[in-house]
Amino acid sequence: MGSLKNWLWGALLVLGLLAAAYAFGADAASTPSTPNTPIARDFPPGLIIPDAARPGPHFDVDKATQAYLDLLSPAQRKLSDDYFEGGYWLQLWDFLIGAGIGVLLLVSGISVRMRELAQAISRRSWLSTAIYVLLWLLLVYLINLPWSWYESYVREHQYGLSTQSPAAWFGDGFKDLMVDAILAPPIIAMLYAWVRRLGVRWWVAASLGGFVLSLLLGMLAPVYFAPLFNDYKPLPNGPVREAVLSLARANRIPTDHVEWFDASRQTTRVSANVSGFLNTTRVNLNDNLVNKTSLPEIRAVLGHEMGHYVLNHALRLTIYFSLLLTLGFYFTHRILDWSLARWGGRLQLEGRDDPAALPLVALILSGFFFLMTPVSNSITRQAEAEADAFGLNAAREPNGFAMAAMRLSTYRKLQPGPWEEVIFYDHPSGYTRVHNSMIWLGENQDNPTANAPIAPPMQPLKFDSKLNGSGSRH
Repeated sequence: MGSLKNWLWGALLVLGLLAAAYAFGADAASTPSTPNTPIARDFPPGLIIPDAARPGPHFDVDKATQAYLDLLSPAQRKLSDDYFEGGYWLQLWDFLIGAGIGVLLLVSGISVRMRELAQAISRRSWLSTAIYVLLWLLLVYLINLPWSWYESYVREHQYGLSTQSPAAWFGDGFKDLMVDAILAPPIIAMLYAWVRRLGVRWWVAASLGGFVLSLLLGMLAPVYFAPLFNDYKPLPNGPVREAVLSLARANRIPTDHVEWFDASRQTTRVSANVSGFLNTTRVNLNDNLVNKTSLPEIRAVLGHEMGHYVLNHALRLTIYFSLLLTLGFYFTHRILDWSLARWGGRLQLEGRDDPAALPLVALILSGFFFLMTPVSNSITRQAEAEADAFGLNAAREPNGFAMAAMRLSTYRKLQPGPWEEVIFYDHPSGYTRVHNSMIWLGENQDNPTANAPIAPPMQPLKFDSKLNGSGSRH
């Protein structure tokens, strides 16, 4: 056992040094040569329609597509490629660091000592398991904090994507931890109760429970969790609200809840979503989308998001990912029993129902989903492609959708290779989206937006958390 511990401690040290070297190397590669030089990332507000993307007798889909791609300067494109390709490595490092933390807790005996502490507090198995989970969450959070700081604060600021102060970043991280601390202990304690009751068939009950839990969280998250991180207010009356409500009515989306939220306190990205089920359904736009784009882009983006709702993607994706989770739980069951038979005694793990084995369970399950990344990305990407097609037909704004795709391409690699897109992309690439928009425009050349003069940019709306939906103009 001593030689195994020494080898694993050495492996963890090397892993930590490699992660630090990657982070510092990425810092040096991405830091601008002149500290005061702003990063030229975003497009200006307002719609842009290149001449080649205007309808006419000589309209050419490929030339129109290339005209949109050329809106991205070489500097912007390099910045986007560097950021997105760096994300490929972050996925690997996330897994390796998570695995390293799990091995650390197991080999050092910390996990066993946390189990003993939890059992000293309560001899009831469900309560001691919940206490162990709480201790595990807190310890993993603290150990992983330096890497999280680099990944979601330092790097995001280097690429001009974050607007958060250190205090705001820590505040959001603490809220996230508190949500996990409230939900995870009883959920995982219930999972271990099933393990004790059902034995080798625990993974079947866990899979069904995962499906039900996903549905409940999908219903509750927009109402109870999202407002913890952002203020949500009714979208003020005006052309944007009317356009969104018109799209909702036309596509039979049963909601008058059209809200916007202050994402600009955290990021420069644009986004929107249609979230919730039944009476929790709501249409959400972030304030960056409202203030940095144009009405045709907003209609195009919301047409896409409403496509997810109309096509029932929330339920369908929940089913697909629950099936994938079922495979993951079965994989975990088999590898866990094999691992316990081989190393359980040396690690002082008492069986599959021992909460001290949770780091091993997490390592195996995360390894499964890491290997399944191309599968999960392809499932999501297919749904996104369907929503793209729906949105083009619903909003009838091909230039708006192409321009929105170009805005997203300031931080998503614009034109990946075929296998690169299959493995790493959970949305169609910017090139694919622009090209599909131009195909649609080629078949609908009487499109009003494409044939009209470009409207001036809208006046930005001021998000004021003290206002209740009236909004104000700068």
